[in-house]
Amino acid sequence: MSKQTSLPRLLISRRWFIPTLVVVLGVLVMARLGLWQLDRLEERQTANEILLIQLQQPPFELTAALLGSEPAVYKDREAWARGVYDNERQMLLTVQTWQGQAGAHLLTPLMLDENTAVLVNRGWIPNRLANPQEWAAFAVTDTAVVTGTIQLSQEISRGAAVTPDPTRFQAEWYRVDLPAVAAQLPYDLLPFYLAQMPAPEADNSLPYRAERVIDLSEGSHLGYALQWFTFSLMLAVGYLFFVRRQKESKITQSDAD
Repeated sequence: MSKQTSLPRLLISRRWFIPTLVVVLGVLVMARLGLWQLDRLEERQTANEILLIQLQQPPFELTAALLGSEPAVYKDREAWARGVYDNERQMLLTVQTWQGQAGAHLLTPLMLDENTAVLVNRGWIPNRLANPQEWAAFAVTDTAVVTGTIQLSQEISRGAAVTPDPTRFQAEWYRVDLPAVAAQLPYDLLPFYLAQMPAPEADNSLPYRAERVIDLSEGSHLGYALQWFTFSLMLAVGYLFFVRRQKESKITQSDAD
């Protein structure tokens, strides 16, 4: 009868050392992915708590006094502003859809006083109207009271910042980059913009404004974490079972000889 080798010693033997190392690395990688998903879950839960707090805050008025404020403090809060639209400096947020139709969002500065404005996303218009010649139809000359939610600037986290051409007014944008937009305006712009909400009563006129969608779910992070932990455990147990079977098979064959 051949001398039996313990399973731990067998796993680090010359024959099994490389496969064991590969399996250990695979187990660690999948376990790390599971922990990463748990981290994502915690981040999502924290974000949901912050959003819930913001939703419970009463609407507040936007004024020039908020010019130097920290924009993240007001993210997702409901607010309202009173002022006059600067119809001569309307802009478009391009590549936007409405119920499957291509179009753009109309962006217009709302003057809060002579030197300060807040950018308002007034809603969706179809591509056939997405040119300056058609925008006069959406001009509002009277004092307007606009209600909406606070949204943050959509700046690129990596790469060079957008610098508008100082010789011309840029009317089309692919994101609401407030510092870049403010650079081409002759007045100050609040450090966040207002996404206008639909009117309480039914309104079928353009621009179309979608109802706010609030998502407080936790996503699929917990399910993904459990999957990765399960895969990690299955790989470890399956490998140990395989090596043990190989060991028993070799012992049986040696005894038969």
